[in-house]
Amino acid sequence: MALRSNPTLRQRRLGSELRRMREQAGLGGSELARKLGISPAQMTQMEMAKIGVSPERLRMVASACGCANEPLIDALARMASERGKGWWEEYRGALTIDFLEVAELEAHAARLTFCTTAYIPGLLQTRAYASAVFARLFPPLPSQEIETRTTFRIRRQELVRSGSTPLRTFIHEAALRMQFGGPAVLADQLSALVDDSEQSGISVRVVPFALDTFPGSGENLTFAEGPVPELDTIEMDVSQGALFFDSQADLAKHRVIFSRLDSTALQEEESREFIRSIVKEVKATHV
Repeated sequence: MALRSNPTLRQRRLGSELRRMREQAGLGGSELARKLGISPAQMTQMEMAKIGVSPERLRMVASACGCANEPLIDALARMASERGKGWWEEYRGALTIDFLEVAELEAHAARLTFCTTAYIPGLLQTRAYASAVFARLFPPLPSQEIETRTTFRIRRQELVRSGSTPLRTFIHEAALRMQFGGPAVLADQLSALVDDSEQSGISVRVVPFALDTFPGSGENLTFAEGPVPELDTIEMDVSQGALFFDSQADLAKHRVIFSRLDSTALQEEESREFIRSIVKEVKATHV
């Protein structure tokens, strides 16, 4: 069997869950391999997602590890049975892996929650705003790459536009005032954000400057809920790309952060009025 050279995000997550299951059982890789009747090398390759694992083999691993978490086992078995490629694979080679993996994460989420401090969440950006976000990068991107990134981002939005995946977002006032592309682009973006916030399945909550505290450390975060809590994932935007976290400690910490945001952010109608007030201000001052 040929080894995978570039396992996908989902394949790597499945492998890490196998490793986590083994470690929680207190078993070494060689010991578990003996129980399964495979070589230690095969066990390592499964955990590193270099080779696939069938749903049947996954259940054998769970049994050998004494795992009794049936909802988790069933969810992992469904992951193991996935064979098709997502639409984002069309962009492999045209965009960096980070872009593809973010789309892959979103496509498999039961619900998405965003916290942004510098810009409007990508799934709610207008084309002009998204293009301006990419155009401000340094060193500057070629115009064709800006167009490719923008088109990819707009295509990602089909997920929430269709209503298939609920979206909840907490947006700091700083992101509402940050200008990408100038005041006219910002005004149009904020007006579109208000329209989106009135759609079923999309919740927009504002965290104004007036709050005396801001939960978390201020990164732009995505909390992607899985079919079971153990398969939730945190994605963090950094200048070098996207970082993914799935340890139970990281998930627990960020659940608290989002819970605090939920208790402190403006409610939905208050948020809409707040955004409308900024639109009026921008238009009166600049447009």
